[in-house]
Amino acid sequence: MTHEEKRAWIMLVVSVVAYAVYAAVVLSRAGGALTATPYAGTLLWTVGGAIVANIVAEIGIGVVNPRAPRTRDVRDREIGRLGDHVGQAFVVIGAVSAMLMALAEWHWFWIANVIYLCFVLSAVVGSLAKVIVYRRGVPQW
Repeated sequence: MTHEEKRAWIMLVVSVVAYAVYAAVVLSRAGGALTATPYAGTLLWTVGGAIVANIVAEIGIGVVNPRAPRTRDVRDREIGRLGDHVGQAFVVIGAVSAMLMALAEWHWFWIANVIYLCFVLSAVVGSLAKVIVYRRGVPQW
């Protein structure tokens, strides 16, 4: 397993766990309407925690196997580009959705959550695409 594939796995796992923690905390606090639930602090902490967890996990991989090559070859760059393109679609979907929700004057709770969900989907789907391509090979179109 290459270093870049390990990074994709880390991003995939950390993104899913962070969003699951966020959803669990927000839903456990919901007493009535979700829009009245405090979410901003939890959102910021889970995003920050995911960033820190990702960095710590990558450092951990470097410590466990310090002699593993970290160079990226052409295949790694192609896979990285493909995964980024696949994941980028969800960033655009999130931005357009948030814009439409703001124009419709939806509550900011829903706008913030759709943006966060689309960022998570971007990371998950992009990382999943990278892992699949690492396992099955670069598709020939």
